Amino acid sequence: MPRPQPIKPAPGQESVWDYPRPPRLDHVRKTVTVTFAGQVVAQASEAIRVLETSHAPTVYLPPGSFIDGSLTESGRTTFCEFKGAAAYAHLVAGGQRAEHAVWWYPNPTPGFEAIAGWPTVYPSRVDRIVFGDDVVTPVGGDFYGSWVTPDVVGPFKGGPGTEGW
Repeated sequence: MPRPQPIKPAPGQESVWDYPRPPRLDHVRKTVTVTFAGQVVAQASEAIRVLETSHAPTVYLPPGSFIDGSLTESGRTTFCEFKGAAAYAHLVAGGQRAEHAVWWYPNPTPGFEAIAGWPTVYPSRVDRIVFGDDVVTPVGGDFYGSWVTPDVVGPFKGGPGTEGW
């Protein structure tokens, strides 16, 4: 499949097609609030974005950002060619459970040590994520768990038909 035509960013926007491969870490000071089952389950005042060509950013929160009892390890693992082995947890609140909604890298590969133990969450599996002043929308599909905000433009890898990019 040919590479798609990147959308030209407007002032104040970033194109995911300008992000590097392998990915780069970007430390940001923005408030992050994650709501699930009508409850705030995570809050942070800083985060680390992982920026990779064609992918909307994935945003990792400092350890301790999730409220006690909201995460139960699921036993699921996956492997990223850049970051290494990921562990997963179910998100639990208000009598509801979002399966494998949260993941982190316990021992990431060299270059990604800054996100060791920092969890992230699939936007499609929670009620709402607010990142700075923006409400996050999920990227099409659910493979990457990327966070789409108005300041990034694509097209984004992750939706149907994007596997070959």
